[in-house]
Amino acid sequence: MPTYVYEIIREDGEPGEEFEIEQGIKDPPLTHHPETNEPVQRIIPRVFAGGMWTESSMKHRVKDDKKLDRLGFTKYVKAGDGVYEKRAGKGPDLITRDKPIKGSDLK
Repeated sequence: MPTYVYEIIREDGEPGEEFEIEQGIKDPPLTHHPETNEPVQRIIPRVFAGGMWTESSMKHRVKDDKKLDRLGFTKYVKAGDGVYEKRAGKGPDLITRDKPIKGSDLK
């Protein structure tokens, strides 16, 4: 059976406590909390973006400059105000604010 997320409807209209409950797909949505009888509404839960694509996970993956280069990526790291140094890939070794690059420079 699927698990649904509900939220208690508070008197002031603000979101209340959330809870989960298993229900059949064909069961009608709850209108009241099964234990406290407070009014509730079914909500769409927040998406959990975990796994390989979390910020900490990506930081680990982009630290390996040799791997990025082998996979065809170019990596620049900020070296100062408006100055970026190449660490992996194709393109100029240095990019500065005073001397912008063209797309053809990255080939």
